[in-house]
Amino acid sequence: MLLGAWWIWVVALALYIVFRLWYDNWRGPLSPQEVNDFMNQVSDLKMSEYSDPKDLRAFLEADDGKEFVMVNLVRVHTGELAHPHTGKPTKGIDLLREYGNSFVKVLVRHGGHPVLVMRKVGGYIDSWNIPPDPGWHVAGSMRYRSRRDMMKLALDPSVRDVHILKTAATATTFSFPSQVVLGLAIRPRVWVALLLTLSAALVHLASLIALIPQ
Repeated sequence: MLLGAWWIWVVALALYIVFRLWYDNWRGPLSPQEVNDFMNQVSDLKMSEYSDPKDLRAFLEADDGKEFVMVNLVRVHTGELAHPHTGKPTKGIDLLREYGNSFVKVLVRHGGHPVLVMRKVGGYIDSWNIPPDPGWHVAGSMRYRSRRDMMKLALDPSVRDVHILKTAATATTFSFPSQVVLGLAIRPRVWVALLLTLSAALVHLASLIALIPQ
């Protein structure tokens, strides 16, 4: 009976392998040719309006092949704005939410996901030698599988099509890439393994109970 349920654990292991194939970057760092190709596309599409090409190139050239987290601070326009597609009066935060819903779908396709999205509830508590608080509304962090995936996402037509929603909704923003140094939250590589193990154990237990004579 114990050996008869081996398939449950094989399926769990296979699912975890599939997850890791999607979640991890298996292609290594960007090559110099890839960096040049991406920068040429950025130039051709005139995408340098919101990013300094020199900073972007330096970030791509320093690629270590590892995942990273993009940290974002956003102040949205208050009041209602004309929706870029329909012209209907829409709150800035609703435009940003509409953009985010589309963006996250593409982010997941490229092996990324949101880490935290937070609403600001107070002014600066600890700060010095910086301009006054412009009135941030939202702070968010998005995990990217790799710098290659970040560029593929940025150049994805479905993201570029809805980017106008972000620019219309956003009054002030800045973003910077980071890598986790210390984190107490259980990360997906661990909790997915735990979830699959628990699920397999429960299915295995259920199969054993079903074999008990009534």
